[in-house]
Amino acid sequence: MNAIIAVLGSVISTVALWTRKKAARPLRVIHTVRLTVRRVRAGNRSVLDLAKTVLGTGSALAVLAVLMFPLYWIFAASLSSGTGLMSTDGLFADPTTYNLDAYRWVLFESPFVDALRNSLVVVFVTVSVSMSVVIPGAYALSRHEFRGRKKILYGYVLFTQVGAGLSIATLIALYVLFNSVGLSNNLLVLGLFYAAGAVPFNTWLLKTFMDNIPVSYEEAAVIDGAGRWQVIREVILPLSKPGIAVVLVFTFLAGWNEFIVARTLLRPENYTLSVELYALATAGQYDTPWTQFSAFAMLFAMPVALIYFFAQSYVESGLSFGGMEG
Repeated sequence: MNAIIAVLGSVISTVALWTRKKAARPLRVIHTVRLTVRRVRAGNRSVLDLAKTVLGTGSALAVLAVLMFPLYWIFAASLSSGTGLMSTDGLFADPTTYNLDAYRWVLFESPFVDALRNSLVVVFVTVSVSMSVVIPGAYALSRHEFRGRKKILYGYVLFTQVGAGLSIATLIALYVLFNSVGLSNNLLVLGLFYAAGAVPFNTWLLKTFMDNIPVSYEEAAVIDGAGRWQVIREVILPLSKPGIAVVLVFTFLAGWNEFIVARTLLRPENYTLSVELYALATAGQYDTPWTQFSAFAMLFAMPVALIYFFAQSYVESGLSFGGMEG
């Protein structure tokens, strides 16, 4: 109970902090505009330079609007009546007709809950297995010299780069192999396969991050009497949190979003969310229920958005691979 309360408190504090930052943004924008106007009047900034800044900002906002438009369209369609993405009066339905019928259908009448359970099983296996291999593997490749180390690194790069080129051949081989041993409809085996595919790239990624952690930190801990496992637990892992967060997000996506292998190996009773979403789009003989499809798609994408929202600071710092000051 205390753990649940602690988690809820952490979530509430994170949301409150994010809300305060977003609420203060208009004030910062107004302050920046006033400061810019004063600098132009004082001659500290030219009108041409200001025009370039405004043009660049406007172009960036236009690109952002184009990129976000499909998301807004799908969200609006999920709230509309009927089954179409567009209404007879225009691209979007009348906001006065918005309702939650599509979401009620997805949650209470569609196979969403069963598919969600299947996806969670696959993701749990993928994340737990891959992280148990990636973290010690990245540490060993980053901190130790041993025979075959460079060959392993080159092998990881090879599997990372050429895997897509062998995707069709691999898919056919997997289907034949799994069918021959009776594992073509097994969620645990599917999670293990995703974990195996996620290990090379994510091990290389985390190893690159650990390379930026000064060895002097470990040496200082050893001088203070810490053992090898204590150094890893109290020095390496805390300093590697941003990199681990990135790897965690990537491995989660590997199990959550993948469609082709799951569609090939699973049968309807074990469909994951991605496969069930495709099945919904192709279920109608003459028409696709786009309103229900949109609601299903929004619920399917929500966990990914929430994970990135709560791990945003770690992910951004982990992807930057900035040097650490010692």
